[in-house]
Amino acid sequence: MRLPRRRAGRAAGLGVLALAMINIAAMVSPRNLPLIAEYGWSLIFFVLLAVVMFLVPVSLAIAELATAWPRRGGVYPWVREAFRGRMGFLAVWCDWAENLAWFPTVLAFTAASFAYAFDPTLANDNAFLVVVMLAVFWGATLLAFRGVGATSAVGSIGTILGAIVPAILIIVLGVWYVADGNASQIPFSADALVPDLGLTNLVFLTGAILMFAGMEVAGFHADQARDPARSFPRAILLAAVVMTVFTILGSLALAVVVPQHDISLVGGVMQAFEATYDALGVGWLLKPTAILITIGGVAHMVPWIIGPATGLASVAQAGEAPRSWGRENRAGVPVGVLVAQAIGTTVFCLLFLFVPSVSTSYWILSALTAQIIIIMYALIFAAVLRLRYTRPDVPRPYRIPGGIVGVWITAGVGLAGAAFTFVLGFVPPDQLKTGSPALYVSGILLGIVVLTLPPFLVRRPRRPSTARVAEASAAMGE
Repeated sequence: MRLPRRRAGRAAGLGVLALAMINIAAMVSPRNLPLIAEYGWSLIFFVLLAVVMFLVPVSLAIAELATAWPRRGGVYPWVREAFRGRMGFLAVWCDWAENLAWFPTVLAFTAASFAYAFDPTLANDNAFLVVVMLAVFWGATLLAFRGVGATSAVGSIGTILGAIVPAILIIVLGVWYVADGNASQIPFSADALVPDLGLTNLVFLTGAILMFAGMEVAGFHADQARDPARSFPRAILLAAVVMTVFTILGSLALAVVVPQHDISLVGGVMQAFEATYDALGVGWLLKPTAILITIGGVAHMVPWIIGPATGLASVAQAGEAPRSWGRENRAGVPVGVLVAQAIGTTVFCLLFLFVPSVSTSYWILSALTAQIIIIMYALIFAAVLRLRYTRPDVPRPYRIPGGIVGVWITAGVGLAGAAFTFVLGFVPPDQLKTGSPALYVSGILLGIVVLTLPPFLVRRPRRPSTARVAEASAAMGE
């Protein structure tokens, strides 16, 4: 979940379709489908549950906050208005820090897809994956030093070719696979729609929720919308329906083709393409598809390398963090933050060398990403509720429907969903080898502490005027 900077001075004119497409383009990726394909037909229930518990509440909350406080800095100004600077710092820090665990999951998917262009067995070779992951990420970071223009060009073209096209293709191929007379790996029955609500099975709900992280992106363009009170609810509804349908159909297409116990969280998408192409007698398409999806993996990540980093830099420029974090090069890129981000991501990438399987490493990092970003969303839900009481007179072009009762319902459902998801993140799934439960919980807890503690440890730098006053007082012996 990675948030773009608002472009100041742009005339209001975004309609329902434009607002909806901002969210759809930010989230459509085949990468996430294996996370919930493990459910089979019952994934429909879990996706709809994620929509109710997370997607709808966060979209409504972001729409209200973004129209009331449309400022640069991402979630920072919203949470700061409600709970002061330090909590605002924590919110934007979580938005940046979760990338350290999120980037390796995108990189692992990209590296595994790249392996299918040469030798599919390399998709389970930890050493190969790590080498490709580090090469891609450091190359993308060097590209990011050239500024938003360079990364956005790569992101725009790559997203269409490597994300949207393959996402549609996997659904079409799944239908073709079954229509051609091939047996489904998940035979349909009414009982199959009823999920097993056991705790160790519910943990994959975090994967479904993580797929929708980023739905708040359009909220950063709220002040550019035509009649946001009408446009935003419709745009949110349209984007939610499109994402829900794509998620359900794409995941089912993968589950229909690949046996449940064989689905790789990293290479599951390419497994589906390989099995479908072989069954349909067009195996030669596998390598071109692998290259296409590799491009999509890079494109999905590259534009977001700068976004959260600039959000963190804006906090430093506001005086809430060391000023060195806010120093930018000629392209407007916070170099120090990007270097620290690359080093931190490298450390998390190395996890793939020490965990039993590629899928396990992928899941642990996905779970940790969800834990960190859920903290940020919890602060957003709390902020939208508190600000209705502490700042009721601030104009809100879009207001959560239902008055204060509607706000309580939205924030309450969102906070309950966040708390439930946070607790689930500490439960190791039965489907994966994660070692002892105690070791798994300790690892997740340690990751949370390491990634969220800095905002409470970093001392707020003194402003120049304060420093001069202190020096003058010291000189006078006061």
